[in-house]
Amino acid sequence: MKKPLAIILFLLFYLNTYASYILVPMDADSQKNHLKAYGITYWTLNRQLKVKWLLNYRGGSFLLPDTEEIQRECKIRGVSFEVISNSKAENILQEINSPSKNMEAVVLEKAPKIAVYTPDGKQPWDDAVTMVLKYAEIPYETVYDEEVLNDGLLVFDWLHLHHEDFTGQYGKFYAQYRAASWYIEEKTTAESRARRFGFAKVSDEKLAVALKIRNYVVGGGFMFAMCSATDSFDIALSAEGVDICEPMFDGDGSDPGYQNKIDYNKTFAFTNFTLERSPLVYEFSSIDMTQKRRIPKTSDYFTLMEYSAKWDPIPTMLCQNHTVLVKGFMGQTTSFSREEIKSNVLVMGETKVNGEAKYIHGIKGKGFFTFYGGHDPEDYQHKVGDAKTELDLHPTSPGYRLILNNVLFPAAKKKKQKT
Repeated sequence: MKKPLAIILFLLFYLNTYASYILVPMDADSQKNHLKAYGITYWTLNRQLKVKWLLNYRGGSFLLPDTEEIQRECKIRGVSFEVISNSKAENILQEINSPSKNMEAVVLEKAPKIAVYTPDGKQPWDDAVTMVLKYAEIPYETVYDEEVLNDGLLVFDWLHLHHEDFTGQYGKFYAQYRAASWYIEEKTTAESRARRFGFAKVSDEKLAVALKIRNYVVGGGFMFAMCSATDSFDIALSAEGVDICEPMFDGDGSDPGYQNKIDYNKTFAFTNFTLERSPLVYEFSSIDMTQKRRIPKTSDYFTLMEYSAKWDPIPTMLCQNHTVLVKGFMGQTTSFSREEIKSNVLVMGETKVNGEAKYIHGIKGKGFFTFYGGHDPEDYQHKVGDAKTELDLHPTSPGYRLILNNVLFPAAKKKKQKT
């Protein structure tokens, strides 16, 4: 009897010592392609395998089951990985679980279904999220007004909005581009689309879209917005039933004294802002800091906030990076005025020089939203017609990592919030 027992004990010891996991490190020194590492994680989830996201451990590393297929995929995509024993994995998890460590292991269960809100004909480089999803090889579908108005968002876990104007003012490009063929064509197309859906004005149609998106989030969806989609979305919600468009945008005058009719209770993130009335000013409101900031490019950085991984896993997840100092970048909406952000919204990234907010997050109903100022994390001042960003030149971009944190966020296992 002693010999079989000894064999069993030996086998148990052997399996515990030599069974293995794949650790995908996400610190600055060990990972040569942070962006594609997210794609590997998504690819693994898409095969009904669970992943542990090790918050604050080596830059927010991923612990995957060890299979030859995953190892091969990492090699093909150029993602750094380490094969570790079961006992080594247990030691890491024990370290993370220690009350003295600001770390947490979050289980990722299911690959989220992703939608990008974008019109037909939009080029991939017009949208940083589209670019990084393609680069990381994370699948997504595109939707636009027709799908949104017909409740097509309900099948998606995550929605992205980028360089969009929900106010019906065509991006406030009137002063510089009103004679440009692309501007005229986009305006004509938008007006035709609004009529097709039964709306007299583009502003009315875009408001209906914004309200559908609001309902999607309130019902439990995850929304991530960048650049002008952030403030124009909130402005559209706040101006429901109020005409804020001048004649060159919708054919008639705006409501007299419309600023006093704005309802800040309807917004997601912003409050007490002042709208920009002039159609000749490339700005929607006082929310955006683009025209107010005086920061040289060489010193334009924003700092990520630190949270308790065990008590505040959501903002910790969204801030995972291999650096807390991230290179700034501009856009139509570059960053947000701290004074005009609601008190229940988290500022997760700020520019210390003048206290502007760059990266914010909040809860709306049963869902979540994240707003990220700027257009392209690796193109400091992207302009119409500029060449696209080549992400092969920026595989470790911390600015793009923040986008991909949000992509994986809906995959996290839901658990009761600590009180």
